[in-house]
Parts: sequence; C-alpha cells; structure tokens
Amino acid sequence: MEIIAGVDEAGRGPLAGPVVASAVILPENHGIEGLADSKKLTEKKREKLFEEINEIADVGIGIVSHRTIDKINVLQATFKAMGKAIIKLEKVPYKSLIDGFGFPDQTIRNEGIIDGDNKVECISAASIIAKVTRDGIMKDIDPIFPEYGFAKHKGYGTQYHMNALRELKATPIHRKSFKPVRENLPNMHWLKSNKKIGPLGEQLVALQYYNQGYKIIEMNRTCSHYGELDIIAQKNDEWVFVEVKTATKDQMGGPALKVDESKLQKLESAIQYFLSEQDDDKDIRLDVATVMLNKTPIIKNYKGISLD
Repeated sequence: MEIIAGVDEAGRGPLAGPVVASAVILPENHGIEGLADSKKLTEKKREKLFEEINEIADVGIGIVSHRTIDKINVLQATFKAMGKAIIKLEKVPYKSLIDGFGFPDQTIRNEGIIDGDNKVECISAASIIAKVTRDGIMKDIDPIFPEYGFAKHKGYGTQYHMNALRELKATPIHRKSFKPVRENLPNMHWLKSNKKIGPLGEQLVALQYYNQGYKIIEMNRTCSHYGELDIIAQKNDEWVFVEVKTATKDQMGGPALKVDESKLQKLESAIQYFLSEQDDDKDIRLDVATVMLNKTPIIKNYKGISLD
C-alpha cells in the first residue's frame, strides 16, 4: 500500500517568529474524529487533536527561523520547513500531499491540493500539528517580550501588534524583510535615547537560553528592595537566574560589563526573596551573561557563578 503524507505549514503571514511545517502519515482506520483545517477549530479542540495525532501517527516537524526567512524569503523558507518535516518522518512516503501548491523540487515527490486542509485528512492533521507547534513557540517566547502580546496574536499584524511595533520598534525575532518591520527597526541612537540598550541585551540572552532548551519564566522580576532579576528560567528541575550586562562599542573598557562582589550579594538576596515565594525545592544556579552590541552582537556566558 502506498504511504501518503499530508503536509501543511503555519506562520507564513506573521511579522515575527518562525515558519513551521508538519508532515503526517495517518494509520489506516485511525479513528480520529473532527479533523479539519486548524484555523476553523477552537484552540481547545486543536490541542486535543494534536495529542491524538501524535499518539498514533507518524509525525515530522520542520521549523525555519525568522533569520532564514529574511535571507531566502518566506516562500522558500516554507518549502525548506516542509522538506525538513518530511525528512523527519520515520517512514519514507511514496508521495506527499501539500496544502495549496506543491513545491517544484520533486526530489521528494509531492502534489499540491487546493483547500487540502479541508479535503484530505492527513493534510488536516498536518495543519493542526503545525499550528499548535508554532502557537506553542510564540507562547514560550512571550515572557521575553511581554509588551508585544505574542501569546495572543502569535506575531500576526493585529492592531495591538502594529501599535507595539510603532511604539517599541522591532524585536530580535521580527522578520526584517517584511515592510512593517523594516520601517520600524531600532537604530543605536533610538536605543540609547529610549534607554533600551539593557533590555535589548536581556532579550538577546533570553532568546539564546530559550534556543538551548530553557523555559523562560519571567524577565525583570523586582524582588522588594533587593533589586531586579534580569532573567528567570528553568531547565531539568533547576531554577536558573541570569544577570545580564550590556554595553555598546563605545563603552568598551569601562565598568559596564562588570559584576562586583556587592552586586553578587544583592543578587543572592533577590534570589532568596524570589525563592521564598515559590512552592518547590528546585536546585538553583546563577549565570552572568555579557552582551557587546555591535552589528553582530557578541554574547558571552559565565555559568554557575558562586554565591558563597
């Protein structure tokens, strides 16, 4: 029997974040009810179907970042994500059915089906997997950029998002090749004038930790009179607190990137204050990250700083 994979994407239209594709091979007589275009389903229904599909189907996911989108354009990035998703399937499909138009590279045999996410169950399943996966990514990075509302609009150009973009300028996860973003890129003068040098460094470091598998819990947590914790993250039953020091090229050699003994004592007190409000007993770790803002930012991490 020929093995057919359904393929669909999520995230071609947003101004920020990655494009995500999924390939799904459903077993015969799979018994999953309610498969449809993910956009026509409620969030609760999508997440339920997401679990059911992953439980019994062969699923591949391809993620292509905003940086790659800017380099090769969103259409080519979508094809790239689809190719990655198909390759990640455990079984090699005889043919892939793509929602909309097939992609021209027939190294992986494929066929486009207009409105496929409504007509073909395996494409519907791929649509659901791709959307829930991408929505999850945007929810995960929301704490890094709380003013932008990514958890709600997922990077699409809603009025709220456009207002934030105009007022706060583009973040490191916005797609610079998209016109509304290109028109709202911050320059060094704007960053300095609006006191955004430090926050930008913290966002860059938080994204680095996120990409390394950490869950970002909160940014800039005020801990009574002890001060602020720049980044609070979790991984493997461990609280990770990150102090970020950011400087520009013209500050090199100055005190901007230094963390002295007095600062470490304040950080220890702030951490203990934060932990006193938590109902768990995780291990703790303090990291220090330095960011030098050049054309390409330089980030250095110093993990496991002693608090003794």
